[in-house]
Amino acid sequence: MSYGLYVIGFLIVIGGLIYAAVLMHMPTQWIVVGSVVLIGMAILTGVKATRQKDPN
Repeated sequence: MSYGLYVIGFLIVIGGLIYAAVLMHMPTQWIVVGSVVLIGMAILTGVKATRQKDPN
């Protein structure tokens, strides 16, 4: 459940950054590239932050 909350929070941040980029009239291709990179970072950091430790 905490992974889901993490991803939802990150998507809200990405949405805000996309909105700001549109307001600054950035080219669409760079908005898409930045979004894909941020989504990848969200997945990697979300898995790392919510992963359970091995009981060893």
